[in-house]
Amino acid sequence: METLIAIVFFILFGFIVGLVARALFPGPQWMGFFPTVGLGLLGSFVGGLLAALISGHGVFALHTSGFIGSVLGALVVLALARLAHRRAIA
Repeated sequence: METLIAIVFFILFGFIVGLVARALFPGPQWMGFFPTVGLGLLGSFVGGLLAALISGHGVFALHTSGFIGSVLGALVVLALARLAHRRAIA
């Protein structure tokens, strides 16, 4: 049961981070629910891990630096995804 709660929490956190990153990133949005969750989870992994290394907090600890790092990581992932999407169309 605890594992299921943790999975739901990570999906919800990924969705929130993905939404914040999409709101901060200019331009039209072409992502639905599942890509937004994936964006947030991948951004959380990249940015949250880097924020944990810099701040010295635990990776799974809830701190402001972890959330900010997750959003910054999601912005980087979104920029790379948009670049790849633009190249695939052209």
